[in-house]
Amino acid sequence: MRHVCRIGILVFAAAVMAIAIAAGCASAPLQTERSTSGIRAAEEAGAANVPQASLHLQLAKEELERAKGLAAKGEKEKAASMLSRAEADAELAVTLSRGDVEKSEAMAAMERVRQLRRENPDPIKTQP
Repeated sequence: MRHVCRIGILVFAAAVMAIAIAAGCASAPLQTERSTSGIRAAEEAGAANVPQASLHLQLAKEELERAKGLAAKGEKEKAASMLSRAEADAELAVTLSRGDVEKSEAMAAMERVRQLRRENPDPIKTQP
């Protein structure tokens, strides 16, 4: 009887462990709040009326959509990379829309975008 009880406990423990591992491996949803709010901030700052800011606003929107598509395919790492690029472009669009007074901030943001693009190449273009 004791032996049967131990086997039952071991089977139960193994089942609990399997469920816990499966739950831990479940994919978390893509966190798009920062990039979405960055895009909204750029729109509110008037980025659509400033040529350079408008370009980066459009890039941010496209990158956000690509990130969602990659996440839907299960490519979480590439999606997170694309989301970082969207956030950086949205931030740059906001900065550029503020005008020449904040030109130094725009240069720093542009450098950040360049650095992110070097570190995180576009996964769509690099696929065979």
